[in-house]
Formats: sequence, C-alpha cells, structure tokens
Amino acid sequence: MTVAVIMRSRNSDWVIHQALASLASQRFASYELLVVDSGSTDRTLAMVAEHRCRLIQIPGARYQPGPVLNDAIAATQADQLVFWNSDCVALHDGVLGMLVDALAGADAAFARQVPRPDAHGWVRRDYAKSFPGSGEAPPWMALSLVCSSMRRSAWIDHPFYAEAWASEDTEWGVWARSSGRRVAYRADALVMHSHNYTCAQLYGRRFVEGEADAFIHDRRIGLGRALAHGAVEAARDACWSLPRGDLRGAG
Repeated sequence: MTVAVIMRSRNSDWVIHQALASLASQRFASYELLVVDSGSTDRTLAMVAEHRCRLIQIPGARYQPGPVLNDAIAATQADQLVFWNSDCVALHDGVLGMLVDALAGADAAFARQVPRPDAHGWVRRDYAKSFPGSGEAPPWMALSLVCSSMRRSAWIDHPFYAEAWASEDTEWGVWARSSGRRVAYRADALVMHSHNYTCAQLYGRRFVEGEADAFIHDRRIGLGRALAHGAVEAARDACWSLPRGDLRGAG
C-alpha cells in the first residue's frame, strides 16, 4: 500500500504552517506529500520549503479544482490518496491513519470538521449540522475533500469533473452514492477548518456552487424558491445565534 497526500495552496501563509505541522505530527508517517501551489505571492512557498514534499507550481489563472486534482493524482503512483487542504489543521495525531484505515471498507472517507474559535455563529451552526459528532453525515454531505481519502481505483473509475469551478467533491460523492460505492464519514477524525466569508465572498461562492449543483443534480431552481430558501436559512441562523449572543454574519 502506498499513500500520497495532496495539498493545494495559494497565499496560505496565515495557516499553512499549522496545517503542515499537524500533518507531520501524525502517527501514520508512510506517505508522499505533494503540494500544488497556484501562484502564491506571500510566504507560503517559503513555509512549504521547510517540509519534505514534492512541490508542483502552476499559474493562478490555470487553477480549476477538478483538473488540478486530476493532474496531481496523475503525478503520483500511490494507490491510496489523501486530500488535505492547506487551511485544515488536525486536532489529534490519528487523523491520517483513520482516513487511510477507512479505505479498507470504503471507496472514500472524510473527516469531521469543526470551525475555528473565531467562526461566526452561522458558520458554527452550519458545521454542527453538516459534521455531527457521531453517526453518519447528513444526506446532503456526500463528501468533503477538505480532509479526506480515496482509493485510486475509485478515482480511475470516476475522475473529478471539470464542467464547473466548484463542488467537485459533491459531484464525486453523488456519483459514488448512485453507483453503489461507499463513502465513510469518520467523526473521530477531527480537524479544524472554517471561513468567515464576507457577504460578497459568500455570494460568489454560492453562485458557483449553485451552477455546479445544477449540473450535478440536473435541476434548476427558480428565483422565488431560492429567495425563500435564503430567507428561511437566515432566520434559522438568527435563531441559533441569538441565544448564544453571536449575530456576527447571521443571514
């Protein structure tokens, strides 16, 4: 069994040192690390150079998640793949081993994510719903690549899609589910990862995710339904955050 860890980075100097340090501290240590950097202009590359890895550099304009992941996988012969975001920090030293072990009975697996201490209330509510502390992940969480693993043979059967700029993990997870493949959720593999997006950033992210979801699920949602759904979620965010005294970013 050979394992490759693939990490994508771009201007991640605020966190990549923690991510790489937490990876280096894992008890499972038999892996090749590939870092794919898409045009960092901060201290990211200097921090990466402090760690033993294979660095692949691409222009920022060339970055598109699906094709970049496919190219990185093609650059290694490992039969088990681990995806570890440059802003993902393991909270114990068994995360990597758990994700690798999960592939004994699954085609892919993903870790439980908890938000950073400074996460806004709506972010914490979203993570509490999406990544429960035990049991299975909710139906809408088919796969999250933030910290995950995959059999190479499963990727060969279905490489990451390139038709949209986002949700490559959701598309793969939906394919796996519809094809009778197993994606395991490891609630005991605990990592820290979250973003406090501005309204403009959140709009941009939801826009590209909406385009991707229309492709993945082959459906279109009208403006009225989208606005109604947004209003309901904003109300739920406020109801969750108000008793906790945190309305930052709610809605």
